[in-house]
Amino acid sequence: MTEKAILRSRGAEEADERVEAELSRGRLEGLLGYFLRRADVFTFQSFNAHMAEDRISPGQLGVLLMCEANAGINQTRLGKALGIDRSTLVAMIDLLEGRGLVTRTPSTVDRRSHALKLTRQGEAFLKALQPRLMRHEAEIARNLSAAERRQLMDLLGRITPA
Repeated sequence: MTEKAILRSRGAEEADERVEAELSRGRLEGLLGYFLRRADVFTFQSFNAHMAEDRISPGQLGVLLMCEANAGINQTRLGKALGIDRSTLVAMIDLLEGRGLVTRTPSTVDRRSHALKLTRQGEAFLKALQPRLMRHEAEIARNLSAAERRQLMDLLGRITPA
């Protein structure tokens, strides 16, 4: 691309940004759901950009992190804690088990349920993922102080059903 074309392209981008800034969002400006959705879209796009090479979704990562923190957790408790319905959770665990990241063993307490644990491969996977996860977290909190980040997490926790 020539220098002239680059300058023309930058000018067009700046013009688009000015038009975007001038748009009125009307009543959207007062809707919490609108801002939550915009933040969700940005967060999801950032997650995918940072984690694409790992072939992991935010939901799957949540399952792995809960299994890490609660070795032996059963599927029912895990699903309730993460807000994931049973059929979705079973498919997710099947996928993670197929990748060798978690194991599902019969519960010693309840024969009808399974205990979930990270495998050594799952532990190594989470360890390798950590730097990219931290970069993603830094990106989405880039305009927040540490105190604001904690406050936002607290406020969002109040919105989410227990």
